[in-house]
Amino acid sequence: MPLIKSISGIRGTLKGDNDSSLTPIVIKNYTSSFIHHLKTKNKNKLISIAVGRDGRISGKKISKIICEVSINMGIKIIDLGYSTTPSVEVFVKQEKLDGGIMISASHNGIEWNALKLFNSNGEFISKEDFHHINSILEKKSFKYEAINPFGKVATNSNSIEQHIELILSHNLVKINKIISSKLKVVVDGINSTGGIAVPRLLEILNVEVIKLNCEPNGNFVHDPEPLERNLVELSKSVIKNNADLGIAVDPDVDRLAFIDEKGKYFGEEYTLVACADYVLNYNSGPTVSNLSSTKALKELTKMKGCNYFYSAVGEVNVVEMMKSKNAVIGGEGNGGIIFPSIHYGRDALIGIALFLSHLAEKNCSVSNLRNQYPSYHMAKKKIDINNVSFEEILKKLKKEFSDCEIIEIDGLKINFKNSSWVHLRKSNTEEIIRVYSEADSIIKANEIADNIINLVNNF
Repeated sequence: MPLIKSISGIRGTLKGDNDSSLTPIVIKNYTSSFIHHLKTKNKNKLISIAVGRDGRISGKKISKIICEVSINMGIKIIDLGYSTTPSVEVFVKQEKLDGGIMISASHNGIEWNALKLFNSNGEFISKEDFHHINSILEKKSFKYEAINPFGKVATNSNSIEQHIELILSHNLVKINKIISSKLKVVVDGINSTGGIAVPRLLEILNVEVIKLNCEPNGNFVHDPEPLERNLVELSKSVIKNNADLGIAVDPDVDRLAFIDEKGKYFGEEYTLVACADYVLNYNSGPTVSNLSSTKALKELTKMKGCNYFYSAVGEVNVVEMMKSKNAVIGGEGNGGIIFPSIHYGRDALIGIALFLSHLAEKNCSVSNLRNQYPSYHMAKKKIDINNVSFEEILKKLKKEFSDCEIIEIDGLKINFKNSSWVHLRKSNTEEIIRVYSEADSIIKANEIADNIINLVNNF
């Protein structure tokens, strides 16, 4: 499988050649190009960046390569060690650095890793920056310094603590009410840095924490994407321990999912819905989610007298739309919460704090909270790309469903007349076509997705 390059960075497996894998040479060249880009953008002033990593086994080795490159390019790099993607983003912004790198392949398996790149605002680089970096990479136009201007490495192990302090300082995080709720929570840290960050946040809030897979050794005990099928152990543990809820995150802690007190999946789509419900009670304003997210957010937002907007899939696109509409909260249906009054980035820790505040104010169970929202069900499937033309597939589907509402800003979304929908888009992180569908039952949602997949396979 070839390396995957996007505005979120570069991603690949660790085994193979320089054209298809995240080898030391690729890491070195990509880091060099990123630093050269920052130097160019900042007119060669002394550059400072931060680097953090999740719990993956390969993370320490990659971090060492990045630090060595930084020294040779004459910049200051702050090695954060174990961190989370949102913690690195917050650190870059708070410390007024020029950029940052997070070493994480997010929800991908153990054989993967990636370099996520951030600008001085602690946000993913823009499309223009992405193209500039790749231009530098292609031309190998980066330069290393002579002996005297060598850079330096500093260490800081407090990025997660800093991040948590910022969250707890926000007026919508009801610390005393959460403390008074005396919650018992099971946390699945998927053997990564969520196992450090989430329990730490909860313990400050006087939550009784039962740890599951919280040792950050990188040996993921299950598929790291926090979907229902991967959280069977967490569901059983919630019931066994008579806990109030279960919390699951992905390896770099930008995705968030809940399990209710009965061991039932809350739905990662409804993570954003619940948090938005809470925020809109205090701050009226627009909400944003991507095209592949549940329509429940749109309905909730309109019910509260506010405007809803959709964007193309991808954190950068959601953030761009949120800024343009001055949204009070937004995110993606994969459990990614973006709360701009803290920072513009998906953040599971913020999501947890907002959700628990909401739960404490409602003084109800997680299952009762879920029952207060519209009940839609989503199927998330995929089609492997086997030398097929994605554009040709979309062209044929448009013709097949010409009597339906068609949205083409990101792949193809078909809104059916019965209010169900299906969205096909080419993945930015894998060689697949993602197929998302939503209906008023999981059976119908699966039927819609399967019918589309069968159509595509028979074209």
